[in-house]
Amino acid sequence: MPQKHPDHRTRVTKMLIRRAFCELLGQKPVQSITIKELCERAGINRGTFYAHYKDIYDLMQKLEDDMLQDFRQALAPLLTCKTEDLTPLKITTSIFRCLQDNMDICTVTLGPYGDKDFAMRLINTGRERYIESYSKYFAGASAKQLEFYYAFVSGGCIFLLQKWLMEGMSSTAEEVAQTAEAIMLQGIGFLRTGASGAKE
Repeated sequence: MPQKHPDHRTRVTKMLIRRAFCELLGQKPVQSITIKELCERAGINRGTFYAHYKDIYDLMQKLEDDMLQDFRQALAPLLTCKTEDLTPLKITTSIFRCLQDNMDICTVTLGPYGDKDFAMRLINTGRERYIESYSKYFAGASAKQLEFYYAFVSGGCIFLLQKWLMEGMSSTAEEVAQTAEAIMLQGIGFLRTGASGAKE
């Protein structure tokens, strides 16, 4: 029966594998990464790799699953709070903060060789509560309009995240979230009032 809490050696090994994989994925697509070069970069042998993962694709899937789990945990307090206490800015800030905490994975996920579908899965983690909170701001909007709106702004958030990553995440998660929300809620008016006009 597998241990619920991996020992220190296992945690270190997985950290080395994750770091090596992220470095390689920043240079080439996943299908071009071999287990041999991954193990050499991580400083482990092939047997150690296979003790934890079936292949490169299994590694990528498990890393993404772990990050999604981190996202759900980070968002749990917001996704279960009262609707009147929920704002788009609170959700966006939590998502961006979690992305910042997992910068290595985000860099390759949103990079030229990353998994763009995974990026959308991250953005859609809080989708239902996002739409619920948007309905307070746009009381006259139909459910379909809100769905279209969310699809539009979530796509924009992907490119905003890419821009943020290209800049080395030098801005705080809160600053980027405020910028995103100002654009979402004010549209072109954001250019006149700036991010300080974002509703909290």
